[in-house]
Amino acid sequence: MAKLTFSLVSFALVFLVLRSCHLLINPKLTFSFQPKFWAFKSMVTRPGTTRRSLDHFTRSPKHPLDPLTVQEVERVRTILSSYPPFVSTFPPIHSMVLDEPDKYRVSSWKTGDPVLPRKASVVSLVNGKSHVVTVDLDLGRVTAHVISPTSGYPMLTLEDLSNALEVALSDPKLKKSAMVRGVDVSDLACITPSVGWFGPNEEGRRLVKIVCYSRQNTSNYFMRPIEGLVMTIDLDKREVVQFVDKGQDIPIPSETNTDYRYTDDQMRKKSQPKMKPLNSISIEQPNGPSFSIEDGHVVKWANWQFHLKPDPRAGMVISRAMVQDSESGELRNVMYKGFASELFVPYMDVSEAWYFKGYMDAGEFGLGATAKSLVALNDCPKYSYYMDGVFVGSDGRPYIEPNIICVFERYAGDISWRHTDFLVPGSEIKESRRKVTLVARMAASVGNYDYIFDWEFQTDGLIKVKVETSGMLMVKGSPYQNVNQIPKEEEMSGPLVSENLIGVVHDHFVTFHLDMDVDGPNNSFAKVSLVKEETSPPNSSPRKSYLKVQRHVAKTENDAKINLKLTEPSELHVVNPSKLSSLGNPSGYKLVPGRTAASLLDTFDPPQIRSAFTNNQVWVTPYNKSEQWAGGFLAYQSKGDDTLAVWSERNRPIEKKDIVLWYTLGFHHIPCQEDFPIMPTVSASFDLKPVNFFQLNPILRLPPTFEDDLPNCKPSISQSWYL
Repeated sequence: MAKLTFSLVSFALVFLVLRSCHLLINPKLTFSFQPKFWAFKSMVTRPGTTRRSLDHFTRSPKHPLDPLTVQEVERVRTILSSYPPFVSTFPPIHSMVLDEPDKYRVSSWKTGDPVLPRKASVVSLVNGKSHVVTVDLDLGRVTAHVISPTSGYPMLTLEDLSNALEVALSDPKLKKSAMVRGVDVSDLACITPSVGWFGPNEEGRRLVKIVCYSRQNTSNYFMRPIEGLVMTIDLDKREVVQFVDKGQDIPIPSETNTDYRYTDDQMRKKSQPKMKPLNSISIEQPNGPSFSIEDGHVVKWANWQFHLKPDPRAGMVISRAMVQDSESGELRNVMYKGFASELFVPYMDVSEAWYFKGYMDAGEFGLGATAKSLVALNDCPKYSYYMDGVFVGSDGRPYIEPNIICVFERYAGDISWRHTDFLVPGSEIKESRRKVTLVARMAASVGNYDYIFDWEFQTDGLIKVKVETSGMLMVKGSPYQNVNQIPKEEEMSGPLVSENLIGVVHDHFVTFHLDMDVDGPNNSFAKVSLVKEETSPPNSSPRKSYLKVQRHVAKTENDAKINLKLTEPSELHVVNPSKLSSLGNPSGYKLVPGRTAASLLDTFDPPQIRSAFTNNQVWVTPYNKSEQWAGGFLAYQSKGDDTLAVWSERNRPIEKKDIVLWYTLGFHHIPCQEDFPIMPTVSASFDLKPVNFFQLNPILRLPPTFEDDLPNCKPSISQSWYL
């Protein structure tokens, strides 16, 4: 029993990464249910940051979209405590967030106006049913209550994961299986993957899988899987419903080269990398940053203004993004709300221990709930502003995850615009402008993977959204140490990335909710295509073909469903037909896809049914406050009956409407040796770029930078010292 207890405490970290479980390891917090231990004054002491201390005890909302404060969370809990079914036994809270005011009220709100009425949306699980409750903080009472509006369950809580691990580690069959493989229970590191949905046998009960690893002699247990061992746990009955152990003949991979930490001991034991060390580099801002953050959430920089907040499910939400017109000085609407709606990761292995591995990381675990404090100078540069997340535990009390978002200016030597002309009589023209941008960043550590999300704003009106992946592969144990040992007839679910380790092929799909309000909500979606035309015989041109532009304005949702093809190039515009330029062009923004991928799974494969929002890369729907989560409001064990694909089947009109643009960014990941033991970042992005939005180049009058504008920095030692 002592070893079991030690194992549970030691490996809290394993499931901490899957849900906001930092409470077990953060020395500033304890298990006490007293509010003072769940919320504290966030003081940033890291050097080189611009962040001021925020007292979360006294903070009050200043903007209609500000997240719930510590005081508001406590008030919601108090109100619920006197409302059935919360009276006798307070059920676990799976989500508590701001129930945002109606969009038209937020759009008309201005700084200095009274804050709009505040409401909270609460999701709780009672007797296997999901209760969605709306609490009006001004009235002090519950104003709406809905029970299980769709299939599925809410995000897992810390207690769900903790209970599942306790049940698993108490099972004698697990201890026996570990001992057969030469692993002591105290050296087990077990995690709790979601089960997906594969038919009626899984209905009516919340389930979770348990898979285990050996952490002996390494911190990177993900590279030491105990292959073929998987348990299924009933979360509510707290019992093992299935135990599978079919991999006893597969060795546990060695711990050699698995540790990725930078420590003095590690550096003494291992040889230095065969490369010349880099000198330190930093962007200095002697006059401080050019951006400001007012009232904790409103970001102002150059010609941009937007609202920024953490969210337990979406991670980071950008709202009310507006850019100042370079000619009129008017602050113009671009996007009402943008965020990562769902992140789907299916693995391509159909064996009993792997078939269920197809995760919806946002809806099942939460991108914000799994975000941890960013690492100063490595995750974010000097003079970054850090923002805390005020989240809610399963007991309904607030807690703080500090510094999960950073905001900073970036200059990487890029050019905003340039031209050189030497044909002008009597002179040579050289004009160039450097590009400085503003970045809002968050990183979610969802189990083995880390996802870095960037929203980057440029002075020319462009918004770049980038997703980077890093962390650990989810690997499969193998009896083979070399590819030459693998029989030709044996099917592998991925390549060999290290001795006895297969990197299982998988996909990453991130679907973004982009509520574009280009100069207001009256928008349309247009596909501007390039079409090849062939010249006819009477034509005297020596050309045989040329391209012409065809413009099609989508009338309904079906018109706007797009699978991107290189052989059918087109631009995707969101335009305001009631806002015309002096030339008669409608004001607009265009979606510029970058690297992406399409799902190749069968449309009737259970994981693809649940993730049917990846059937197209582009969707357009009419605005509906209830349609925010592409994988459904209750995503855990959902059947796929409440997805973007289902909503869009109604084929509603979208021309000259308040519309939402959905874009799926994707990766196909075929692992390789360089991904072991930890992956270098892989990135993909897309742009939201103005098109006929400005009258002319909006940064035409941007002044150049001169030597005198920069600080007088000199090297502390001469370069010859290194020679």
